[in-house]
Amino acid sequence: MNAITVFRLPFSRTAGWKELQRRRISIPALAWLVVLPMSLLPPLMLYYAGTHYGDDFVAGFAERPWRFITTILFLAELLTFFVMGWLIHAVVNAHDEMSIDYHDAYLLAAMAPLPLWSASLVLFVPSLLLNALAVLVALGISCSLIYHGLQGLCQRGEHDMVAQSATYTIMAAGVLAWGLLMGVVWAY
Repeated sequence: MNAITVFRLPFSRTAGWKELQRRRISIPALAWLVVLPMSLLPPLMLYYAGTHYGDDFVAGFAERPWRFITTILFLAELLTFFVMGWLIHAVVNAHDEMSIDYHDAYLLAAMAPLPLWSASLVLFVPSLLLNALAVLVALGISCSLIYHGLQGLCQRGEHDMVAQSATYTIMAAGVLAWGLLMGVVWAY
C-alpha cells in the first residue's frame, strides 16, 4: 500500500480499506508494528516539550514529573488500543444490519488514532494554540477514519445511518478515553 492510499483512508470508504482487510495483518502484528511505535510518539514529544520548553509553553509546565506522566500515558495508550478494538466489535455487532470480525475491529482501532499520534509532532513548536488546533484537526480526521473504515470494512453504502450511529458511539467512547488520558497528564 502506498502513502497516497494511506492518506486517502479518512476520506474514502473504498480507497485502501479492502486492501488492508485482504492483508489480514494479525492483531499482535498490528500491536507491534503500528500501535507500539506510533503510541511512543505522544509520550516522547510531551517529554521533550516539558523538559525543553518548560514554562514557555504553559505556566507550571516545567515542574511536572515528566518521566512518570509519559510512562503512564504510554501504558494507557496501549491499553486503550485493546479496549477500543473490543468496543468497536461490540458496538458494530450490536446492530442487526452490520457486523465486523475481531480482526477488522482491531485493524480499525489501530488506524483510527494515527492522526492523533501524528499530531503530537506539533509539540516541536512551543505554542499552546497551535498544538490545540492540531489536536482538534487530528480528532476530526480520526472520526472520519472510523466512519469511512466502518463503511469500507463492513460493506456499507454512502451516507449510511447505521455506520454513522456506530461511529458516534465509538467516537464518544474514544473522546472520553482521550480526555481521561489528557486528564492524567494535567493532573500530575
